[in-house]
Amino acid sequence: MIRLKNQILREAGMLARCIQSISDIKFREIKLQRGQFVFLTRICERPGINLIDLSNILKVDKATTTKAIQKLMEEDYVVKERDRSDKRMWHLFPSAKAKEIYPFIITEENRNIEICFKGFSPEEEQAVYSLLKRMRENIEQDWKELKFYKENNG
Repeated sequence: MIRLKNQILREAGMLARCIQSISDIKFREIKLQRGQFVFLTRICERPGINLIDLSNILKVDKATTTKAIQKLMEEDYVVKERDRSDKRMWHLFPSAKAKEIYPFIITEENRNIEICFKGFSPEEEQAVYSLLKRMRENIEQDWKELKFYKENNG
């Protein structure tokens, strides 16, 4: 029988799901549905970003981004503006409502970080960050190749 070489991705997945679940409960009161806060924070941090760049930053497909943006627009969190030179391109901006709740979202994100790193030294925190970043960079190339293949081969 083939055995899993390492539990790291399962641990990372469980960590992500715990944080997602906590965030979903916390952000329900501000009418943010499952995972929408990640889209909203990136738009607040990069006003004017387009759908393609947002999808690439978050490592999701364009359909997922489009659906999330539509819901954020319905809740008056995001404003979409057409590009002046390329009429096919849309830019995304945080609304006044989004700018108002952004500090609350980041405070919650910082709270999750503090809980995750409870008992860690600053050096351990930096090591975790560096190692996870390297792992992401390693897998990102494979993700880009698969994404390119899917986009060009249906």
